Amino acid sequence: MNADKRRSAFPSASEDEQRARRTPDTPQTRSPAYRLAFTDLDFLKRDALRPTRLQLELMKPELLLQEHGVDATVVIFGSARSQRFAKDGSNDDLCGRDYEAARALARLISQAEGGCPEKLMVVTGGGPGIMEAGNRGAHDVGAESIGLNIVLPHEQAPNPYITPELCFQFHYFALRKMHFLMRARALVCFPGGFGTMDELFETLTLIQTGKIDPIPVLLYRKEWWDSILNLQVMADAGMIAHKDLDLIQYVESAEEAWETIRDYCKSTCANHK
Repeated sequence: MNADKRRSAFPSASEDEQRARRTPDTPQTRSPAYRLAFTDLDFLKRDALRPTRLQLELMKPELLLQEHGVDATVVIFGSARSQRFAKDGSNDDLCGRDYEAARALARLISQAEGGCPEKLMVVTGGGPGIMEAGNRGAHDVGAESIGLNIVLPHEQAPNPYITPELCFQFHYFALRKMHFLMRARALVCFPGGFGTMDELFETLTLIQTGKIDPIPVLLYRKEWWDSILNLQVMADAGMIAHKDLDLIQYVESAEEAWETIRDYCKSTCANHK
């Protein structure tokens, strides 16, 4: 007898939840102590239940992504403040060009042009700016994409281009960042702020320490990154190894980024045959 058949001998959680709602209204049944534990939100929000909430934030997206057949992703990160071109095409600032480049890259990834051996799906932080551009590029070509939002003090709604069934919301940054990398085949960082730096250095640290297999870490627009990061100084001071500088690659176009990701996927699949 398989596990599913063994479980069928017992009422499901949903069935017992419905039965509990039909309980007579008495002082005893109105007491919070009487609530089923898994339906008691006040109980689940206790500090002592933090480990359970962490597990739930790991498991919910994981199970839904598995059910949706998501095996391989490309993470697109960058500033939430980078806006798209104006409709008349007059907005020629660098942030606008970053937005359009991220959108173009997402289209290339989602179409998997050039014989990529895996079906890749774009995943972003789910918000505006470069994140919106990533989801929008996938939407342009009728492809699904993922958004991993997080609750912030200033309300942030998911951008409208995320596939609704793949739009998640997190309480814990740690679990959100874990989900960014669990299926990642590459990380592409466009110019951004603290959040972009956080994801970038988290990924570099995990690769450097061997906690994850190396993946392409692509920085878009080298001139901008060179103006704010001087990793050579860190290497010359012995804070990182000189070989660690090779963990980063710079790209200047969506096409160049896509070619790097595609070649990596091809070589990785060939090595696992």
